[in-house]
Amino acid sequence: MEKVPMTAAGYDRLQEELKHLKHVERPAVIKAIAEAREHGDLSENAEYHAARERQSFIEGRVLELEDKISRAEVIDVSKLSGDVIKFGATITVADEDTDEEMTYQIVGQDESDIKSGRLSVTSPLARALIGKQVGDMVEVSTPGGSKSYEIVKVDYR
Repeated sequence: MEKVPMTAAGYDRLQEELKHLKHVERPAVIKAIAEAREHGDLSENAEYHAARERQSFIEGRVLELEDKISRAEVIDVSKLSGDVIKFGATITVADEDTDEEMTYQIVGQDESDIKSGRLSVTSPLARALIGKQVGDMVEVSTPGGSKSYEIVKVDYR
């Protein structure tokens, strides 16, 4: 089985979502199905079909979360250090064209949120950064063309 790398915070978020689905969403949809059944003919009951569709989504998401949690490789970023970029590192890079600096943390796929500065370990930029050090240049192919970045800072927090 392939392990899924994630930070402790990402693992906690998945656990919380799973708990919410099992203890709040699942009972609510079961109740909605029961109420819709009371309205009679199920073949023309839109509420029943909507509730069953929601139940299907919830059950699928529960299975997906349980799978990811069971395969999780939780990495404690606070115990990492060094100059070489690896999973969990918080990196500041400068765009070679605009000198604009951006800061990202390399996190697991399920934790990524570019607006919050969390970059998926599978993204082209993160893959280019892994193994590099401060002062190194990286070239990344983007849909808008090739971009060059200089690594300004590497931190583990």
